[in-house]
Amino acid sequence: MTDQPILAVLGAGSWGTALATLAARNGVPTRLWGRDAAALAEMAASHRNQRYLPDLELPAGLAFEPDLAKAVHGATTVLIVVPSHAFAQMLGELVPLLGPDTSISWATKGFEPGTGRFLHELVAERLPGRAAAVLTGPSFAREVAAGMPSAVTVHSEHEAFAQRLADLLHAPNFRVYTGNDVLGAELGGAMKNVLAVATGVADGMRLGLNARAGLITRGMNEMLRLGVALGAKPETLMGLSGLGDLVLTCTGDLSRNRRLGLALGQGVGIHEAVAQIGQVVESMVTANEVARLADKHGLDLPISKGVRAVLRGEVTPVEGMKALMAREQKPEYPQGLFGTH
Repeated sequence: MTDQPILAVLGAGSWGTALATLAARNGVPTRLWGRDAAALAEMAASHRNQRYLPDLELPAGLAFEPDLAKAVHGATTVLIVVPSHAFAQMLGELVPLLGPDTSISWATKGFEPGTGRFLHELVAERLPGRAAAVLTGPSFAREVAAGMPSAVTVHSEHEAFAQRLADLLHAPNFRVYTGNDVLGAELGGAMKNVLAVATGVADGMRLGLNARAGLITRGMNEMLRLGVALGAKPETLMGLSGLGDLVLTCTGDLSRNRRLGLALGQGVGIHEAVAQIGQVVESMVTANEVARLADKHGLDLPISKGVRAVLRGEVTPVEGMKALMAREQKPEYPQGLFGTH
């Protein structure tokens, strides 16, 4: 395999396009793959992703490859940027195509639908022994593509690979930190989507800034308690992949999950709200998996479970908020910072 790093980005949506653009701007030979060959051909001709990032001029050094085998052939690193529900299928297609030395990474946030398994568990199962890393953190694709300052983190059990991936993407306005807590990084990136729906609902109902701050803070508490139960490091969740991403998605209207909550809080039906957003809304799946994990570990996570109930249509947003406010009075941390109540 060549010493020259070659990056294959799989997924030509907004985030995949933004990350591929970053790497290409850094002089890294980069290939962008997507399932829609016609859309890729249009991107190659216009050097724009008209659907997702129409204002971004794509760099001349970015290659567009509709053939998956050709996209990953000879690549030193593959970066998967597809929705969580498509992640397992993507891995299955990759298994026979990857060279023995190709490292695998992903910027997908969420769990495997129906099982609640973390994405790194799927990677370890399908591609055992291979260097693997997750890229996550507070990063709206539109702002990254526009060159606005952003900071993310790469977590991997393989320190050298975490650093190599960080080096491919690190840029003057895109800081990439590294760590070794893959589970914690993935939990933060997934769970914040659920909590963003709650703050969106509150803002849609015009409950005020106090309510928003309370939901973010108590939501952070839920993330920490579930993370500790699963074996994540608290400092990971207090960093970019947890607190950072939580604040961004709970307050920024570029967040699809926050926009879903806003619509629900304003009385829009769930199906209409999702249709209006027009892209995958990860919380629709993730809320079920967070609740599943909480039940497995005997944790009471009222905000997360309230979001699941609203998304399932079991309660209205108004009923969900009333239920949260009607909970019994108690100490903020009855058993220390990571108590179970």
